[in-house]
Amino acid sequence: MDVIGVSVIAGRSVAGEGAPFHARAAATGDPVDPPFRTATADLVAEACAAAAAAFPTYRARPLHDRADFLTAVAEEIEVLGEALTDRVQLETGLPEARVLGERGRTAAQARLFADVVRRGDFLGLRLDAALPDRTPLPKPDLRLRRVPLGPVAVWGASNFPLAFSTAGGDTVSALAAGCPVIVKGHPAHPGTAELVAHAVTRAAERTGMPAGVFSLLQDGDVSAAKALAVDPRIAAIAFTGSRAGGLALAALAAGRQVPIPVFAELSAVNPVILLPGAVASDAARARLAEGYLTSLTFGAGQLCTNPGLLFVPVGETGDALVAEIAERVRATAGATMLHPGISSAYAVGVAQRAGVTGVVEVGVGSGSALAPAATVHECSLATFAAEPQLAEEVFGAAGLIVRYDDADGLVAALSGLEGQLTATLHGSDSPADLASAAAVLPVVEERSGRVIWNGWPTGVEVTHAMVHGGPYPATTAPSTTSVGTLAIERFLRPVAYQNLPQNLLPEELRDGNPWGVTRMVDGQLS
Repeated sequence: MDVIGVSVIAGRSVAGEGAPFHARAAATGDPVDPPFRTATADLVAEACAAAAAAFPTYRARPLHDRADFLTAVAEEIEVLGEALTDRVQLETGLPEARVLGERGRTAAQARLFADVVRRGDFLGLRLDAALPDRTPLPKPDLRLRRVPLGPVAVWGASNFPLAFSTAGGDTVSALAAGCPVIVKGHPAHPGTAELVAHAVTRAAERTGMPAGVFSLLQDGDVSAAKALAVDPRIAAIAFTGSRAGGLALAALAAGRQVPIPVFAELSAVNPVILLPGAVASDAARARLAEGYLTSLTFGAGQLCTNPGLLFVPVGETGDALVAEIAERVRATAGATMLHPGISSAYAVGVAQRAGVTGVVEVGVGSGSALAPAATVHECSLATFAAEPQLAEEVFGAAGLIVRYDDADGLVAALSGLEGQLTATLHGSDSPADLASAAAVLPVVEERSGRVIWNGWPTGVEVTHAMVHGGPYPATTAPSTTSVGTLAIERFLRPVAYQNLPQNLLPEELRDGNPWGVTRMVDGQLS
């Protein structure tokens, strides 16, 4: 299928009449045909009206129909084949292996949520029997289920053009919950968004879903985004991107006549703590240096789980590790970043860090303007504590090594960090390392959504137990996750039914468990 430069509104391809814009080839910065047009306010309203009209029908469809739709989404994305992977590479500069992996993850997410829907336990069904003879007051019959919020607006992410964009985790988890979705496409990869939107539309048609269950709005500026965020028919927003963008969106949503939740993933530096036992041997230091540089530079460092901070103990073994890192980073070559704006911001961030008194260069790789070099700097714990900007994210392959003296100083430094998506500890099984880890663990647990032992934060498995979230500013909703099957809970709310007759109750709450799904009955799972 060719990219023709359209939004997709409830199954209909629409060129639109808003301001024109182009995708740009990430490797050169040159504009790529065809031109796109920003969706006008009228098109935004049309998509929202279609989603609102589809909501009652879609949420009422049997669970197996909803699951079949999600499975069809996976199949239609896979059918796109080289047309999709070629366009992603052109617009983002990501290597083929990364694009194929992300395409596989995107399809797998859709199938995983199809399984969740078929199983039905996401409904959270609870039944508490009446006790009419209880004194001094009788106990009513109470039954609870979770119901979908309504139409959800999803903002496509720049750094994951498939897995966190048009049919990514936010979209499929909202569709799984029973919510129609309107995607606000990212202007850096509009062709990719269009191809995937057509795939979702074909899946909806194949499985008989209402047309308004899905729409894509192209947006070369922020006008469509603003109109979508304040439309009264939108019930929730999911966003992955910059802190400034997410906070602006949250402010718009909070200022509506009826405020709505914004589930936004914003920024993180994902501290990695190396305990003394972890760096004690030459072999261990070589493994750590290799693992660190691999994690730091993967995808040109354009991952939300990039290890931006590395805490290394002072002393000879720590010095030897830093020397090993310096040698390895100098041998790296920069990779093409997603678009020129990100490359420019990276250069500014690295220069600002280098200009801080007490920060020294460890090593710099080779690179160019659009594929900038990986850079690692170093500072003392005192410098880090005195300069708050050193704890801010530099989006890209920019690492900062912080040298610490003992566990007490480490705990103090970690206590001053903002909320994070991840925190990682490397240590041995020595009593000293385990004691230090025990002191650090409560601090990082309080400040992160995922704690890792002897691993690296890059690579987020899509499973039932995964958490990709964390306290602000990692996210605006620390009780949620955007990856894993718990992501569906963002788009559901509980409703209790008291003393309703059987024929008025939702089928899944009626006596006899007609759907055969897991329910909690009088406090016991059955």
